Amino acid sequence: MAAGVIVDDKKMELGKAKEIIREMAGTGVTGISFTAGEPFIYFNDMLELVNLCRDLNIYTRIVTNSYWAKKQEKAEQQVDMLKQAGLSQLRLSYSRWHQQHVPRQNVLNAALACMEKGLEYFISFVTDFSEEDDGNEQFLRDSKLKFFPEPVIYAGRAHSFGRKEIFTDYQENRCSMNPYLAPDLNMYACCDAGSHFTLTNFFLLGSLENHSVAQLFAKSETSPLYNCIRSMGISNIASFAGIKAREIVTYRKCELCKKLFDSPEILKTLDEAAETELGKWTR
Repeated sequence: MAAGVIVDDKKMELGKAKEIIREMAGTGVTGISFTAGEPFIYFNDMLELVNLCRDLNIYTRIVTNSYWAKKQEKAEQQVDMLKQAGLSQLRLSYSRWHQQHVPRQNVLNAALACMEKGLEYFISFVTDFSEEDDGNEQFLRDSKLKFFPEPVIYAGRAHSFGRKEIFTDYQENRCSMNPYLAPDLNMYACCDAGSHFTLTNFFLLGSLENHSVAQLFAKSETSPLYNCIRSMGISNIASFAGIKAREIVTYRKCELCKKLFDSPEILKTLDEAAETELGKWTR
């Protein structure tokens, strides 16, 4: 759901992708998720990359909308090929927005194929937690599928979706911030909405065109402000920044993150405080 508003047909060359995976393995990477767009469009490339990851002892996941699983037999064939190549897990995207373009029967076919072939899977049920999603959730329950609800991230195409008001308890909203590598070789410190912070590019680590994987990972791991997000959580940072508690609980995690870190003024204040007052803002 975080795909760009404008269709981007950039594709990383297969040889370059293999080179980067080998470099990542050398830095100690143990897991890679192939996502952003639809990986199954490049199915043969995926087979080669997954196979390479298996040789390098890297856990692999592919995120897909299941467009390819129109028929059960065909779905089982492709799942079997992926398992033989060494794929660890298939993550199936599912929501009332996805299913405007892909029949939910496809998702069922893909999940059943995984169960038949012994490939680990789960369904990522993207939702705004409204009654509109009750039918889609019941379909998953009636089909006895493994699924996990996940909040819609209002970025990319989802930016225009109508937002439902929320009121949560006061959660810390810590974030592990898994790095995301785009086809244009730009790496971001966050794999969710991080590439959509257009005013500050706060999560942009740099490009593999002029940096090594190790250098960009080091930048992510040594940034005082990134580490505050991981350790303190976004809600505590928001409180430090002067946002009222009653306002904080009306934000979804990624939206609160954008409010803080895609504002040049707030970001400047937090950057200056990251190694001093902010770091001491703990219980």
